[in-house]
Amino acid sequence: MATPAAQTETAQAREILRACIQKVATGPEYSKDLTREEARAAMAEILAGRAHPVQAGVFLIALRMKRETMDEYKGLLEALRAAVREAEAPVDEVLDLADPYDGYARGLPASPFVPAVLAACGVPTVSHGTGSVGPKYGITHRQVLAAAGAPVDLEPEAAAERLSGPGWAFVDQKAFCPQLHALLELRTLIVKRPALTTLEVLLRPVRGRRATHLVTGYVHKAYPPVYCELARFVGYGSAALVRGVEGGVIPSLQQPAKVFRTVGGAPETEHTVEPQAAGIQRDTRAVPLPADLNRGPGRDEIDAGLDTAAAAARTAELGLAALGGEEGTMQDAMVYGAAICLWHLGRAADLGEGARMAREAIRSGAALARFRGEG
Repeated sequence: MATPAAQTETAQAREILRACIQKVATGPEYSKDLTREEARAAMAEILAGRAHPVQAGVFLIALRMKRETMDEYKGLLEALRAAVREAEAPVDEVLDLADPYDGYARGLPASPFVPAVLAACGVPTVSHGTGSVGPKYGITHRQVLAAAGAPVDLEPEAAAERLSGPGWAFVDQKAFCPQLHALLELRTLIVKRPALTTLEVLLRPVRGRRATHLVTGYVHKAYPPVYCELARFVGYGSAALVRGVEGGVIPSLQQPAKVFRTVGGAPETEHTVEPQAAGIQRDTRAVPLPADLNRGPGRDEIDAGLDTAAAAARTAELGLAALGGEEGTMQDAMVYGAAICLWHLGRAADLGEGARMAREAIRSGAALARFRGEG
């Protein structure tokens, strides 16, 4: 039985959520925006497990339907960041490569292997995610890396330490923010993408001693200014927002794409990148899904019903072969993703130089050695 103090805390939490819901869930004409402080307080109670699950679900979906304001995003993000177990790496600068946590369903992702390529180019890189999350339930970094034999259950401190050795690491959300990870079932039940989907890529589980740089992806045109402002708010040294395939960090291998950059807290600038500038010309946007992969009915029109375990195993096979020198679409996608990061960080003058650096890291065997934990 809960103690009187715990009962009081729960009652207070539910009053906080009730007041916020009254503001944001009163229809298109009468809903009101929350202050940053209100959003932070509500999210903190949800993370602490004191809010009723029904209230938590209504709160998140009502914000989504109303459309979150920047103050609301910042309040939610402050609460989430307060729950993060963040570790400092023993290196001056870290690249935080943040793909969508719900993964990929229309192609095999090359991005789980990009951190090893970047590490071989002298850029300590961390990626993060979780096993499976909606609404897409696609192929995730964790699934691919586990299938490829890489460590996926590191504590944040161990992941940070790896950045001075092999130079790259993956850290799971359940290790660096278990309170957020505990909301996965709730997110499944509310179906639609809550603000958590936008914000979890900004949680920065590992930071550099001097600076941490963010590279993440987007699909919808409204998001670059949102992500850039939130990256500045968190304190990233720079950020690059890539209009990538399925919202990821690697653009189409067929056509130009937009990249928005903010450096040193400055306003964002818009750039266009082209695969041809990296020496790439393919007739597919990304590594295609093999025709023999099984598909089920899926939960809805977003969930493709893909056998993600089999797809992750195939991705791991192709990714390791590409790191080992096998040319093809998988290797081109790795090179393109790495080239964009190297250009953004100023390690390469342009995409062409970045691509040459990445291909040399692969050709020499350094990228594969880094992936295997050597170096």
